[in-house]
Amino acid sequence: MPVTIYDVARESGVSMATVSRVVNGNPNVKPSTRKKVLETIEKLGYRPNAVARGLASKKTTTVGIVIPDISNAFFAEVVRGIEDIASMYHYNIILSSSDKKVEKELSLINTLLEKQVDGLLFMGAEVTNDHLEIFKTSTVPIVLAATKDPSKMFPSVDIDHFQAAKDAVNAFIQGGHRKIAIITGPLTDPLTGLDRFNGYKAALEEANIPFDEQYVRVGDYHYESGLEAMNDFLSLAEKPTALFAASDEMAVAAIHAIQDNGLQVPQDIEVRGFDNIPISSMVRPLLSTVAQPQYDIGAVAMRFLTKHMNEEPITDQFVILQHQLINRQSTK
Repeated sequence: MPVTIYDVARESGVSMATVSRVVNGNPNVKPSTRKKVLETIEKLGYRPNAVARGLASKKTTTVGIVIPDISNAFFAEVVRGIEDIASMYHYNIILSSSDKKVEKELSLINTLLEKQVDGLLFMGAEVTNDHLEIFKTSTVPIVLAATKDPSKMFPSVDIDHFQAAKDAVNAFIQGGHRKIAIITGPLTDPLTGLDRFNGYKAALEEANIPFDEQYVRVGDYHYESGLEAMNDFLSLAEKPTALFAASDEMAVAAIHAIQDNGLQVPQDIEVRGFDNIPISSMVRPLLSTVAQPQYDIGAVAMRFLTKHMNEEPITDQFVILQHQLINRQSTK
């Protein structure tokens, strides 16, 4: 039978209320009594029942996290930032991956809220009206990370994807390029897909470079779609001289396609990715990219959530972190 709080109280000769105060860190316990209770807890191997404690305090000290793709290195680094801050503030996390399926996302959100988490972090996927309807029914705080709520009803932590893409394309323009191709994310995604594509178009427009649809392909952020898109570009009569890919994985695939076709990066075609995940420093030539502060997105979002859960003062509900252009060997 598992050891109960009653067993600890009987063994240490104190009331169950005293044991509860010790377990919950209540300062109103004599040092000698606290020492005796802690020794008994260790001796008996008592493990406090988190569910029972949650019912008593109306808090579970758990935070639910929903991410779109657990295999994506970007989200792994964001979660590391979340975990470090959660641990600092004594919260446990329940991590769920939706596999980029909206219905699964909605189901996971409902399940986590039913488990009475103290807060919810929704990460890196489109926030639809269906999401908002569930969020509105929540009695606990919800913070968005690496995504935004178009209606601005819920707080978020992200970067400016439009400006980041525009900066990336401007770097090519300043280098003298006019045939600049893009492998976008899905344009149905209003943030990482559409915003980055619109940043690309805005940079061309401001430089008086005509927008040319033959230099646009839509990918899904993964390697295979980048490979297919780049091979399409290489079949054109007028090949691009520079490529901006909306993810590092697609950019790496593009480099491989260029090399497989007997061309060189960056001598024949310059390539820049997006995210600055570890693979960008493993490919040869080393990949130039747009760095997102992945760890900071997670850490700031989690700290943001702790403030909401503890009703601390908050000055800005919509945090935009700074991106950075990283220049390596795939650009001149």
